[in-house]
Amino acid sequence: MNLKIKLNKKLRTVFGGKKEHDEILTEIEELLITADFGIDFTALIIDNLKTISVSYEQEEITGHLKNIIMKEMAFDLQPDNRQAVPDNVLNAHLIFGVNGTGKTTTVGKLAYKLKNDGNRVLIAAADTYRDAAIDQLMIWSNRADVPVILKEQGSDSGAVVYDACDASKRRSIDDLIIDTAGRLHNKEALMEELSKISRILEKRLPEARKLKMLVLDATTGQNAISQAVLFNQYVGVDGIILTKLDSSSKGGVACAVSGKLKIPIFYAGTGESLEDLVDFNVEEYLDTIFTQE
Repeated sequence: MNLKIKLNKKLRTVFGGKKEHDEILTEIEELLITADFGIDFTALIIDNLKTISVSYEQEEITGHLKNIIMKEMAFDLQPDNRQAVPDNVLNAHLIFGVNGTGKTTTVGKLAYKLKNDGNRVLIAAADTYRDAAIDQLMIWSNRADVPVILKEQGSDSGAVVYDACDASKRRSIDDLIIDTAGRLHNKEALMEELSKISRILEKRLPEARKLKMLVLDATTGQNAISQAVLFNQYVGVDGIILTKLDSSSKGGVACAVSGKLKIPIFYAGTGESLEDLVDFNVEEYLDTIFTQE
């Protein structure tokens, strides 16, 4: 992953000079919170660390931190541990999240990634609410060279999904990716629209594997955690796509979200290019956070 998170460098400052163990733990706790690990998840890490007999040397502490985080995060976050799906089963990816998370851009990147994996991919432009959303999606779909099912702005998003489901069956599509309008939990009409789309998928594609994917902006820290909690309560979340996980992110939000909700992170956005969407791997992620110079 193309991350520029120098948490290991900051950890070195914790071990400078003569400090008591309690003081070191307090500084580690503050460091993790400022790195967006979240208060609850940080407290869990520190409590675990207190139960281990350690010398409080940097290398040993770093190793224990990685092991504790791995234990508390969902193990199925790693791509190799996702449930296997038969080759002939359609994957219907329902993509949602608040405005500004990079949702539509992510749809284009995901389409490109799946197409390069040898899959037949179709996009449904179900964000008929936001101005220029369809135009933006068309730009990304053209870059990815993936076809789109669309209607004019203001149309019923459910009708777009209905047509896309039928087109997926006719064209023997492997992956249907549905872009939806950005929404907040207090926008009842938009939240109901998301539920309506889910019902259409169940009715029109009963045999398909449905993946309700929440797009979160890694730079928003605690807000990303709150969004994940709320969307999971309203519509359920099968997986997370974490965007902007690059030099502008403090990095710990991935651990905070998965540690709190045990929802797998499938992909990470690490840049602006079409290729900058990668499978999320927990071990690689933690190695980057704790060992990059």
